[in-house]
Amino acid sequence: MRRKLVVGNWKMNGGRVANAELLAALKEAEPWDAAVAVCAPFPYLADTALSLQGSRMQWGAQDCSAHESGAYTGEVSAGMLAEFGCHFVIVGHSERRALHGESDQLVADKAKIALAHKLTPIVCVGETLAEREAGQTDAVVKRQLSAVIHTLGHCISQVVVAYEPVWAIGTGKTATPEQAQAVHAVLRAQLHAATEKSAEMLILYGGSVKADNAKQLFAQGDIDGGLIGGASLKAADFAAICKAAA
Repeated sequence: MRRKLVVGNWKMNGGRVANAELLAALKEAEPWDAAVAVCAPFPYLADTALSLQGSRMQWGAQDCSAHESGAYTGEVSAGMLAEFGCHFVIVGHSERRALHGESDQLVADKAKIALAHKLTPIVCVGETLAEREAGQTDAVVKRQLSAVIHTLGHCISQVVVAYEPVWAIGTGKTATPEQAQAVHAVLRAQLHAATEKSAEMLILYGGSVKADNAKQLFAQGDIDGGLIGGASLKAADFAAICKAAA
C-alpha cells in the first residue's frame, strides 16, 4: 500500500519570522501517518532545513535549472540544492509553464537533472479551463507526462507526479473527488505502460485542497496525497490536511 505524501508549496510567500513560526507549529502537530514536506522559496531553504532538524518533515525547492552550471543569472542548479540536503524539487508547476513559458521538454530536462543529483522531482501536469471544457484533459496531461517518460526512460519510477488542474489553483474551485480520480487513473495507466513499478509511484492532487475536502480526495484509489498551495501557509489548515491523509 502506498504511503500518502503531502507537500506544501509556499510559492513566493513567507518571511524568516513567519516561516519559523509556521514550522514550529507544524513540528508541534507531528507526527502524522503520512509523509510530509514543505517547498520554500530559495532564500529560505537553509533556514527551513535548520528549523526542521529533529522533525520527520522533509523539505524541497520550488524549481531548479535544467543546466548544471554556467552563465544563467538568477538560476539555481540541482547540484546546489543537493549540496544543502534538499529532498524534493517541484518542476513544471502550471505557474512556471504559463508565466515563464516552460515547455514539456524543458520540464522533462529539469526532472532528469534533478534525478542525476538524487533529488526527487515532483512533476506537475494539468489542463486549463478551456482545455477541460474542450474535452482535452486526458490528451493534455498525457502529452505533458509523455515528455518526461520519454526523457527519463526506466527512471520515471523515481519521480512523484502531481495532477493540478490549472482552473482549480488559487481559485477556490476544486475538482470533485471523482473528477480528480478519473485523471489520476489515466496517469496511472500511462505510467503502467512505462514501468513495472507504476503501482508504487505516488500521484498527488493539487488544486485548492483544504481541510474540509482533503479526506474525500485522499480516499480515492489513485490519489496518493496532495500538493498544497495556500493552505500550506496556515499551520492549522496544513496540519489538518496532513491528518486527513492518514
